[in-house]
Amino acid sequence: MNIVIINGSPRKKGATSKILHMLEAKLLEYDDVKIEYYDLVDLEIKMCIGCCVCYKNGKCHINDDAEMLSDKISTADGLIIGSPTYASNVSGMLKVFIDRGHFVIEQLLYGKYAISVATGENYGSNDTSKILNKLVQYSGALLTGKIVYNTPFNKEITDDRLNNRVSTLASKYYLDIKNRRKYPIQSIIHSIIFNIGIKSFVKCKGENYQGVLDKWKEKDIHVIK
Repeated sequence: MNIVIINGSPRKKGATSKILHMLEAKLLEYDDVKIEYYDLVDLEIKMCIGCCVCYKNGKCHINDDAEMLSDKISTADGLIIGSPTYASNVSGMLKVFIDRGHFVIEQLLYGKYAISVATGENYGSNDTSKILNKLVQYSGALLTGKIVYNTPFNKEITDDRLNNRVSTLASKYYLDIKNRRKYPIQSIIHSIIFNIGIKSFVKCKGENYQGVLDKWKEKDIHVIK
């Protein structure tokens, strides 16, 4: 069982990272779990320039770590993604990767399972959580659960309720992947979004989006007609 964890915080020892590492530790208690953990701050990922070459060729022309990380995600069984809250949104560096990462149009997460983690100090963390949840679900993943955690900046995390939440969610996540759990309502919502919104848009683009069609074929997305 291969799981990719992405820390979208520029702080490698901040609250987001600590919760992600807590999930990592719990999941590694299972002998058949392999985890690849990435701090985006350590990677070179340039901003998308909106050229749409990736939609035609299936790959971005910019040679940096974005394609590497997308490839890692594409071969994993699940993704755990976390971000601190900046202006009621995800961090800037995570947004840059989202723009480059082949997520929604190419359905990068189709058939995978996801957990989102959002941290902050105020109500904006709920907005960050919603953004992450929409990202993974619109990209084809089934969302096992989420963690939204507010804490003062630079405060040590010593919360028994959080520890219990992490333990319960990690166990649920492992079983979801192992048993290929179905989430019918999520699947119906995704099917509507994909068939009415994404597929019709891509098909009208013709050969300019051939790279997208090729990726759908590789993923054996059965909703394609």
